[in-house]
This record gives sequence, structure tokens and C-alpha cells, in this order.
Amino acid sequence: MQEQEQAIQLNKTRRLATGLLVAMAVLFVVSRLLQPRYHYLSFVSAFAEAAMVGALADWFAVTALFRSPLGLPIPHTAIIPRNKDRIGDSLSNFLEHNFITQEVIREELRAIDFSGAAASWLSQPENSRSVSRQVVRSVPSLLKVVEDEDVRQFMQNRLSSALENTKFAPVLAEILTVLVASGHHRALFHHMIGLAARALEHNKPYIRWKIHEHSPRWMPKAFDEKLYVRLLEAVQSTLDEMRDEDSEWQTRFQNLANEFIEQLRTSPEYEAKIDAVLSDILNHPLVRDYTLHVWHDVKSRLIADAMSPDSQMRAKLDQAVSAFANELLRDQKVQKKLNQWIRIFATETIVGRREDIADLVSRVIRKWDAETMSRKLELHVGKDLQYIRINGTIVGGLVGLVLHAITLLLWSSGA
Repeated sequence: MQEQEQAIQLNKTRRLATGLLVAMAVLFVVSRLLQPRYHYLSFVSAFAEAAMVGALADWFAVTALFRSPLGLPIPHTAIIPRNKDRIGDSLSNFLEHNFITQEVIREELRAIDFSGAAASWLSQPENSRSVSRQVVRSVPSLLKVVEDEDVRQFMQNRLSSALENTKFAPVLAEILTVLVASGHHRALFHHMIGLAARALEHNKPYIRWKIHEHSPRWMPKAFDEKLYVRLLEAVQSTLDEMRDEDSEWQTRFQNLANEFIEQLRTSPEYEAKIDAVLSDILNHPLVRDYTLHVWHDVKSRLIADAMSPDSQMRAKLDQAVSAFANELLRDQKVQKKLNQWIRIFATETIVGRREDIADLVSRVIRKWDAETMSRKLELHVGKDLQYIRINGTIVGGLVGLVLHAITLLLWSSGA
């Protein structure tokens, strides 16, 4: 469409310039024929003659840029077609070193308020709703594209990769160190004692029965009962002693905890055991099936919500986008920082790729044939070049008129 309009404008100015040349030729012939009768027509003849010379010279110069005038193989004509590749390389080099530079790009981007414009646009309810609606609308399509087996394999591979690159034993040692330093191991120790005490209390009949069962038949039952009572008293006394904060049992538990933490930090065996346990868990069929089940559940819920007229996901996203935009509008410092980051990123990206951008110009021009190259350039600058022809006609005629007047003045002075 643009090329059609350019072609129309070019043809108009070309016809005007050519028509002016023809008019000067007609004027020259008529004035020369009538000059013997009307001597003042010598000025008209001089004007027309010089105008024709100027018009023809400029026509030759303009035409020689794009083709050989009249199809004649005149040297140094058809300049653009014959030098197409060199022009492309020169244009590419000029673009790279004069336009795609840090200074030019940074200065052009300085006046653009990227974050302010984006925040102002997103702060409008209809715009934030439109963005949220478009994002949520794409969720079902994206989820349907993803194969379930691919997701399962991806999750399993990511977990396996994480296990290979993570040392869990040192991490567990650091966690236990923090817990021990906070005294949580004492709470654990007391909880274990409480469990033992409750187990003892709930299983007294069973303990009595086991003692009677394993006693010899000849041993009196009273003796079994005394043994049972003393055993319970001994166990209960030991549990009460273990509850004492200063007991040796607590010290032993503290030492065991510290020793276990040190083993986790330094022992390759512990690391290997933990890795083996985690690997067995992740590779177990139940875990794989559960992972796929979780993915199916999440996927179906997301699709159902995205397709619902009252989508919670869309409402939350709309609220988040609107809140972010309004907050950004109020915070000029953040806007300034964002604009600076965007300018730096855009400048570095564009300038960093300037050779590729400039090379694109050169490569595209190289792909064009000479006729295409000439036609495109003529469409863009041909209209202005035709005005050169018009100006050359007028200026040439005025110069011829002046020279004719000077000639007559000198001749009359000599006479």
C-alpha cells in the first residue's frame, strides 16, 4: 500500500518534470522561429535553451543513479544496481556506528517512562481484567498440551537430580544442632520417658501374666507377685530418675545426640544410607502413582477454575495486577529504578546485538536483485530527485537569461 502511494507520487512529479522539459523545448523552437521578427524573444530563447540544458543534465544525473539512460551502456551510470552490495555494506556499517550506539539508544530511551506508562495502563480496571482474563484463558490450553507422563517423568527427574546434587546428612546435622542448642532434645527425651511410662501403666496385666507364665511350676505364686511388684518399682524408679534434669541419663542422651550430629557431618556411610532411603522412597511405585495423582488433581482443578465464569484464579490475578499497578503509580522511586533497569537492559541488548542488526540490513540487500534494490530506493527518494530536475530547469533557464543579458551588454558596450 505504501509503495503504491509512493509510485503514484513519483509518477506525478516525473510527469511534471518531463512536461516542463517539453514545454521549454517548444518554447525554444517557437521563440527562435519568431525571433527575426520580434528581437526581444531572444531573451525567451536564451531562457528556454538554458532551461533545456539544465533539465537534460539533471535528467541524465537522476536517471544514471538507477539505470542506464536510454538503455545505453554509458560508463558510470546505473550506479545503484552496479554497486548494490557495496551500498548495502556501507549502509550497514553506517547504521551500526552512527545509530546503534550506547549514547544514541540511551538518549532516545531516556524520555520514555516505561514503568509509569505500564502502571497507568494496568491501573485501569478494564485493562487489568483484560490481562487477567487473557492469562487465565491460556491456562487450560497450556495444561492440555502438557502430557501427563512427561510431567511425571519431569518431576521424578528433577527430584532425582536434586537428590544427587544435595547432601542431606550435613543439612540434617545443622538442623539437629539448632534443635539441640534450643533444648528441644530434652523435650524429646521427656516425651520418650512419658511414652515408656504410659506403656508400662497400660501393660501391667500383660507383664504380670508373662512373669507367671515363665516361672517354674513349683515356684509359689506369691513369689511371682513380689517379683512383679519389684520389677515395676525398679522400672518406675528408673523412669523417675531419668526425668531429673541433672540425671546421668540426660547427660548420656546429650552425648548421644552430639555424637550422632558429628557422624552426620563427617560419615560417608550416613550420607549413603540417607541417599539410599530417599532413592528407594522416590522410586517406589506408590510414590510415582501418588505424584501422578497429585498432578491430575491439580490439573483438573486449575482447568475447572479457569473455565468457570466466577474463576477465583482470574479474580485473584486481577486483584494482584491492579494492586501492583496502583502501588507502582504511587511509588516514584520504584518507577525510576524500573525505568533505569529497562533502559540499561534494552540498551545493552540492542547495542550488544548491533552487529547482527546491521548485518541483517546487509544480508537483505544482498538477497535483493539489482532491479528490486533500484526500484525500492527510487520509490523512496525518486520524488525529491524529480524536484531536482524541475529546479534544474528553472535555475538553468534563469542562468541562461542572465548570461544572455550580459552578452548583449558586452556586445553593445563593444560596439
